[in-house]
Amino acid sequence: MVAPSYAEIVNAPKALLHDHLDGGLRPATIVELAAEIGHELPETDPDALGRWFSAAADSGSLERYLETFGHTVAVMQTAAALRRVAAECALDLALDGVVYAEVRYAPEQHLENGLTLAEVVEAVLAGFAEGTAQAAALGRTIRIGCLLTAMRHAARSMEIAELAVAYRDAGVVGFDIAGAEAGYPPTRHLDAFEYLQRENFHFTIHAGEAFGLPSIWQAIQWCGADRLGHGVRIVDDIGPAEAAGGLGGGRRLGRLAAYVRDKRIPLELCPSSNVQTGAAPSIAEHPIGLLRDLRFRATVNTDNRLMSGTSMSREMALLVEAFGYGWAELQWFTINAMKSAFIPFDERLAIINDTIKPAYAKLIGTA
Repeated sequence: MVAPSYAEIVNAPKALLHDHLDGGLRPATIVELAAEIGHELPETDPDALGRWFSAAADSGSLERYLETFGHTVAVMQTAAALRRVAAECALDLALDGVVYAEVRYAPEQHLENGLTLAEVVEAVLAGFAEGTAQAAALGRTIRIGCLLTAMRHAARSMEIAELAVAYRDAGVVGFDIAGAEAGYPPTRHLDAFEYLQRENFHFTIHAGEAFGLPSIWQAIQWCGADRLGHGVRIVDDIGPAEAAGGLGGGRRLGRLAAYVRDKRIPLELCPSSNVQTGAAPSIAEHPIGLLRDLRFRATVNTDNRLMSGTSMSREMALLVEAFGYGWAELQWFTINAMKSAFIPFDERLAIINDTIKPAYAKLIGTA
């Protein structure tokens, strides 16, 4: 079997569930927006700035990693800047072959210049619509929705949850919480999650990345998360091989891991980002290989495209190289993501049956 090439992967349809708007800006856009507001950057040449972001993210220093977001968020404080960034995001994803994407951001981080929370949301939605139209003009189709994120160290989660529900018919498809896991358990925001459940609204929770199984357990059993943002540490509840053969080489699953698999709770895995943050030692040693073998609802995601210097096509290509995957496996990850999307079932099914499956049938047939 000939391995899928990078160019072929770019043209294959892909679905993305975990992508941060403030982690995916074009370096040239950051330079231009920073110049407009007088924000000082570590580099003013776009190529050099892109290398700086990658080096900071690869440094192993959390302080340096967080510094990168200080620069991206700083240039996203006006409606015009937010609209531009969102439009470029939608177009960049579409040109990378992404046919469905959920992009998340924290509205509370974009209020420094006087915008209201509603104005932030409306600017981003307008940008997504603009970028989607630009992509269509180039022959690329993308359906893009957004998740509103609350910061777990702050106290605005209920406010953001209510904002998400208010814009549920305008393009906001879900809710999320993000930020440091240790010391900030998701149960601090239980009132927001209970409200979302009463409103029949979807939400995911960053859990099981920097912190371990307790974070995953709380996200699911206390808060009722539909999906796990990362969730990579679920492997801590998977034992060594006990018998030859079988899924995953006969490994024994602990009760939490078994529950996650049995309930088909989606894992928003982000291979390159997980390596950068130390959640996995390398792509080749990333738990995604085992989780795929065990048939967890594993999905492939970008997290922060700028900081990781990545794209959906690059993430897929890295898995092809590390695990010897072919088109069948890439289709499996893509359909997993589409099944787990926060849009209505009939719309998910239409994208799977009308776009994803026909394209991969051709690719598998010619492999």
